[in-house]
Amino acid sequence: MGNPTGSAPPSNCRTRRLAISLGDPAGIGAEVVLKALAQPWPAQLEPVLVGCRRWLEHCYGTLQGLSDAPLRDPAVLEVLDLPLNEPVQPGHSTTAAGAASFAWLSAATALVQSGDCRALVTAPIAKASWHAAGHHYPGQTERLAELAGVSEAGMLFTALAPTGHWRLNTLLATTHIPLAAVTNQLSEALVRRKLDQLLQFCQRFNSSPRLVVAALNPHAGEAGGLGREESEWLEPALRRWQADHLQASLEGPRPADSCWLDAAAAWHGAAGGPDGYLALYHDQGLIPVKLLAFDAAVNTTLGLPFLRTSPDHGTGFAIAGRGVARPDSMAAAIETAWRLG
Repeated sequence: MGNPTGSAPPSNCRTRRLAISLGDPAGIGAEVVLKALAQPWPAQLEPVLVGCRRWLEHCYGTLQGLSDAPLRDPAVLEVLDLPLNEPVQPGHSTTAAGAASFAWLSAATALVQSGDCRALVTAPIAKASWHAAGHHYPGQTERLAELAGVSEAGMLFTALAPTGHWRLNTLLATTHIPLAAVTNQLSEALVRRKLDQLLQFCQRFNSSPRLVVAALNPHAGEAGGLGREESEWLEPALRRWQADHLQASLEGPRPADSCWLDAAAAWHGAAGGPDGYLALYHDQGLIPVKLLAFDAAVNTTLGLPFLRTSPDHGTGFAIAGRGVARPDSMAAAIETAWRLG
């Protein structure tokens, strides 16, 4: 992530406060947040944690005896206290845990929408626990879109390379749907909207970004021999989008098995990496992101009227309560929200 003490809020910053929802209480959310906030941060940063204070203080006390890593004492943190209705055991999510994490996300979002906080950072939730509690969303992104009153939000993963000179940005065209449903959901209109979102994000760093689109089929369809989506609609769609957006350079559809080779080189210090990638389905984009930047990547939601970031890992039920969770991705999520919010 780099040293966050050098970060400064942008000149147009409305507030120094960041809302942080603590995710599923049976997971590692509290642990990675308390570890991440124990790192050196600018004095201006004021985190507002949204969760159950009694549970958070219990986690702090337990983790002190398990981990040598520094922890931020929740007694000195501002917490919007929404108590749990029943005890939760680490690694064992329940309906009550799902109800709590849903309420915490909704309340944290309200803080940002009201202007009390400048951006939202979310710890991981368990979709199955949300569903058990009656909240049938594919994930937090879709709930945020509903709260913001937007029809569609984009899921982009961003990570600053170890050299600090290049940023990996990968946007997903489709997200939490079965692989068999991808081809039915993909369309020229969807790809154009996602490219618009990717362009807008990448122009934060480069006014004339280079964007790359991954192909759907092996070898980009191999002239129709391995699939016709590329030749029948994707290639013409990209040509039309490029003609309408001369400020960007668009490449693709590029075979997915080699699409991110430039990213790998740039991650390790080579010059000339693309500014942004568009992956057509979830694992197509997340495999290279997690191979290159598992502890550094940040899930950033595009299309909302506010910035939302989260770590690129899940609830970590298998290691919850053991004190071994790494806070790198959560720290990167806080850093990104602070820089870009």
